[in-house]
Amino acid sequence: MLDLKLLRENPDIVREALKNRNNPLDLEPLLELDAHRRQLLYDFEQLRAEQNRASEEIARLKKAKQDASEVIAKMKEVADRARQLDEQARQAEADLEAQLLLIPNIPDPSVPVGKDESANRVERQWGDPPVFDFEPKDHVDIGQGLGIFDFDCAAKLSGARFSLSKGPGALLERAIINLMLDTHTRENGYTEILPPFAVNSDSMRGTGQLPKFAADLFRLEGFDLWLIPTAEVPVTNIHRGEILDMDRLPIKYCAYTPCFRSEAGSYGKDTRGMIRQHQFNKVELVKFTTPEQSWDELESLTANAEGILQKLGLAYRVVTLSTGDLGFSAAKTYDIEVWLPGQNAYREISSCSNFTDFQARRANIRFRRDKKPEFVHTLNGSGLAVGRTVVAVLENYQQADGTVIVPPALRPYMNGMDRLEAIR
Repeated sequence: MLDLKLLRENPDIVREALKNRNNPLDLEPLLELDAHRRQLLYDFEQLRAEQNRASEEIARLKKAKQDASEVIAKMKEVADRARQLDEQARQAEADLEAQLLLIPNIPDPSVPVGKDESANRVERQWGDPPVFDFEPKDHVDIGQGLGIFDFDCAAKLSGARFSLSKGPGALLERAIINLMLDTHTRENGYTEILPPFAVNSDSMRGTGQLPKFAADLFRLEGFDLWLIPTAEVPVTNIHRGEILDMDRLPIKYCAYTPCFRSEAGSYGKDTRGMIRQHQFNKVELVKFTTPEQSWDELESLTANAEGILQKLGLAYRVVTLSTGDLGFSAAKTYDIEVWLPGQNAYREISSCSNFTDFQARRANIRFRRDKKPEFVHTLNGSGLAVGRTVVAVLENYQQADGTVIVPPALRPYMNGMDRLEAIR
């Protein structure tokens, strides 16, 4: 959520941000509603002052044993009008907040301006894509050839966009999760969290999923509970409504969770395999920090996510998203894209974002530096998307005979297994 003071005093800054995001939202109804609400509050205070004066006059008349009935009747009229104004002001406040929740964050000046992903900027690249002396397969053909994936069974159990891994395939996914958690906790200083996988609407609003992205979420019928689209939601909301001691910052959490997304509007895209699914595993990194630290923390968070790919020897590149490709809550995002031989392309495996105080305002997360509390800055990023890491390992380490070499970093988590072979 943006600062209402910014909208009121510098609406052109927000208009320019909306223009750069290709967002057609009109600010005028919101600004008019804010002016109307402030007028209601002013009128209410004037009536309250009139009530106070009338109370003093009634007391004076009664003390002088004079008739106060006319003043009492007038005060009742004023009280009725004040109640009406109070109700109208509360409704205007609720309407104003509902409109504020629909305004995206303002992109940082370092974000390239562009209408879509074509304007994204490549910042750096690590590693060289492997060269094969055979035609590389995609992860679906590799996994089914090894007998470690069964998409038909997953469809029988749940429908489209679900997967089922077994044997060494399930072990590979668990090994990747453990490598990520161990690296981030033991080497990068994050505290591991195992949060609930279903959260209430307040939590979804706090990180920006509601109300805008309700169609992308799964809701539990009969409950105020939503399946989480990412661990960012429960982990960020750990400190919802709190004032943190500045000495605790930065706070760094990591969490493994399954994630659930309806993928509304993405029908026909990446329907094959594990790239875009309704349920997938992810290890998430979340930070709470001061405004002056947050940009350095974004760089270190991104480096932490990159470190996993470096351990696995997977070529990747880091891309700054343009204003037209930037997520709703983010001020700046780096996408980490891993090389997938089966697609002959780089594909996203992590998004690392600085949300500045946007989420903190929605979730009321503050810290105390001196006397007056300030809003923290929140950051998060995938460290990494587990399913896509499985895809990258299978495709980059595939062999001509259909087997897959296990990267050395994963072998301790796979009972020393150095090669995936077909299940017999």
